[in-house]
Amino acid sequence: MLVRQLYDEDLAHACYVIACPGIKQCAVIDPPRDIDRVMELAKEHGLKIVAVLETHIHADFLSGARDLAIKTGATIYVSGLGGADWQSKWAAGMDHQLLADGDTIEVGGVVLVAVHSPGHTPEHLSYLVIDRAAGADEPMAMISGDFVFVGDLGRPDLLEAAVGVKGSAAAGAKVLAESAKRFLQLPEFVQVWPAHGAGSACGKALGAVPQSTVGYEKRFSPLLQDLTRAPGEAGERAFVAHVLEGQPEPPVYYARMKAWNRDGVPPIGGKLPHPRTLRAEDIGRAFNDDITVVDTRPWADFSAAHLPGSIWATMGINLTLSAGSYVEPEETIWLVCPSSQRERIIRNFVRIGLDRIEGWVDPEELAACRDFGVKFESIQDEDPAVLKSLLSHTPAPQTVVLDVRKASEFAAGSIPGAINVAHTRLLPRLDELESAIPEGKVVHVHCLGGTRSAMACAFLKREGFDVRNVTGGFKAWCACGGEVTGAEGDVASAVCGASCASSTSTA
Repeated sequence: MLVRQLYDEDLAHACYVIACPGIKQCAVIDPPRDIDRVMELAKEHGLKIVAVLETHIHADFLSGARDLAIKTGATIYVSGLGGADWQSKWAAGMDHQLLADGDTIEVGGVVLVAVHSPGHTPEHLSYLVIDRAAGADEPMAMISGDFVFVGDLGRPDLLEAAVGVKGSAAAGAKVLAESAKRFLQLPEFVQVWPAHGAGSACGKALGAVPQSTVGYEKRFSPLLQDLTRAPGEAGERAFVAHVLEGQPEPPVYYARMKAWNRDGVPPIGGKLPHPRTLRAEDIGRAFNDDITVVDTRPWADFSAAHLPGSIWATMGINLTLSAGSYVEPEETIWLVCPSSQRERIIRNFVRIGLDRIEGWVDPEELAACRDFGVKFESIQDEDPAVLKSLLSHTPAPQTVVLDVRKASEFAAGSIPGAINVAHTRLLPRLDELESAIPEGKVVHVHCLGGTRSAMACAFLKREGFDVRNVTGGFKAWCACGGEVTGAEGDVASAVCGASCASSTSTA
């Protein structure tokens, strides 16, 4: 048996290629939308792709299953469980098989056994991998999708938090507990190959290790320990409370990914967009309010001068979180980035359905745009000590504090009077913000360290707010002796302390 993992660092997503070298055939599990990497890997090993499998209907990226099946003629295998609302409707009319618990897919001497593992989603399947060609009659591994991660389990609240299926979080947590109990019955030597790693919002505490084992997770996964330490209903109650506590707000685009992955991802045929290179004169002539600019230059450069209405993002997981939360699929996109980052950004955008990437601007071209009548915008950074002084004035200052950290971070400690909206949820709550922030007020935006607030500032400025980015975020506020409202509602002068330490975020 041959096993290869295609891991995308920016989305923290893993696709698996499982092959039987004897017959030169393979199965692909959870392929990304840019399928050319999968096809290149198969070609490199002389493999024919004969099966394309999905663990579930994904929320954090667009699946390439349909395009891959069309390109290769492979049979599609998707879950037939969970009810009509959780079927992959796009597979109708194609060569596909709906799987039930215990069904098997054979690729030569490799056997994949479907295991219904609901909780994260109702239809979720995991796959036990048996290398029968090597004489094995027990599984080597479980491809666990978004069911079991290293050190965590797939969040059961995502359907409610991202898609709006009310009341599904608590019910999903109880179902997840039953799936977890079944997982604990597997042999401890079985390896766990998850679909995501650290950085994914499909869980709250995913490890950065690519794989684990059933035995290791049984001993050290905090959620699984809830079930093993306290038997029966007590263990289940502890599990449900634990798994629902402190889950991060999902990005806005998750609901769209879910719907497209169920109903049909717009086909791209394995081809990436090819934006044209824009020179200063092109920008001066063509730039208008209908164009969305995504700029990945260092914050100091962006905040000093950027094209009007630009969205700012850093490379890595923040790229899709920012663009996916602030940009809609129908928007025309120009990229401002070094040429070395261009393909990486395009791939990330395609994976979340942002396909209309029509222009690329080298950062060195921006300065020359002034010669062609382009006006630039800037965003002011604010030292937390200055904010502290402003808030101490009587009467009330002309400022509002907006905290764009997660709700769990905000609850652990916050600036008194601050409004809390996670940076990935600003778009659907714009009306609420406009009502809460009187005209003429300056909005001081902060997160924990300054990255999330910078992304939020760029978006909010585009929407017409007068913003300042609080340098160093909540950490710097605490360090300068700013007042902090804690979890119990008390107000105290703090030097960072537990309020900052309670968050796993560094930005």
